[in-house]
Amino acid sequence: MYAALSRATRDGVLRGVEEVNSDPELDVCFRVTERDPEGRLDRYAPQCREILRSSAARHIFGCITSASRKEVIPELERFDGVLWYPVPYEGFEASERVAYMHSCPNQHLLPLLDWALPALGACAYLVGSNYIWGWEMAQIARERIAAAGGQVLGDRYLPIGDTELDHIIHDIRTLKPSFILNSLVGDSSYAFLARLAELKQEADFAEGLTVLSCNFTECEIEAAGKAAEGLVSAGPWFEPDGGAGGSFHEMARQSVRELAGLLQGRPGAEELPLAELLHLAVRSGRTTRLDPVHLHARQPAIIARLTNGHFDEIKRLPAMRADPYLTQRSQPGKTGVRLKVVS
Repeated sequence: MYAALSRATRDGVLRGVEEVNSDPELDVCFRVTERDPEGRLDRYAPQCREILRSSAARHIFGCITSASRKEVIPELERFDGVLWYPVPYEGFEASERVAYMHSCPNQHLLPLLDWALPALGACAYLVGSNYIWGWEMAQIARERIAAAGGQVLGDRYLPIGDTELDHIIHDIRTLKPSFILNSLVGDSSYAFLARLAELKQEADFAEGLTVLSCNFTECEIEAAGKAAEGLVSAGPWFEPDGGAGGSFHEMARQSVRELAGLLQGRPGAEELPLAELLHLAVRSGRTTRLDPVHLHARQPAIIARLTNGHFDEIKRLPAMRADPYLTQRSQPGKTGVRLKVVS
């Protein structure tokens, strides 16, 4: 269902392990213990439990969906493990057992919408997979779009892997939104992009219908094919040389390197809680990607358009602190009239 994402993440982890183990400046060496849940939600917790109970491993890299991440957190709590989560997520979580190494909404969705609303128009259509990622992305988007004086014309959800899209394409043909926020995952997303590309062949839709995404990266270009052309994505990193891994691969690689840096010069430190590792690093003067308070990484927000099979950067915001609970909601400029009650 989302094999391309899984492969990119796994390859990034293995690349990071190779780099660490061959680095003479590090006194850290990693040994890989691996399990494959095959995308089946019921396998993540048992396999996480098995690793933590039957091996010396305490740091786990993986999980592609928020559903699988939430499945393993109780096992991490029970057996003192840490999950390094290298893919974008929807926020509203801060587990002491998870290192959130990719971006959360204030680092991907909000900058993307703040660019899109003035550039593309104020009428949005939302489509997503029927689980927490799709739900939360839609809720945050609705709030941001409304604050900017825009309108959500409709939103629809599909079970992960579902490709029955007639009702969604009918909606879009009828409503003619300015842009579409696509929070579908894997095969559902590829099928949607293919159907939308067919719709764009009609005279009424030759212009417009730009698709926005916060989870589409280079590792999915081959699977999606030419139908993905023109898609605008937001993330912390895009391939500078046309590579195929994208930010899923790169953040997975960086996660391994980050852990190695935290363990460097501290024998036995792999048993320590992640927050303690981070505080030790800060006290020793080392700069860490992860915030020691809520364990999310600082990340830049890059907006890029897929053109001829390569993402071209449109806009870049410097690295910003993650705000997983959106406590610092900044309101975009609003074109409509604001009313203020005074007395």
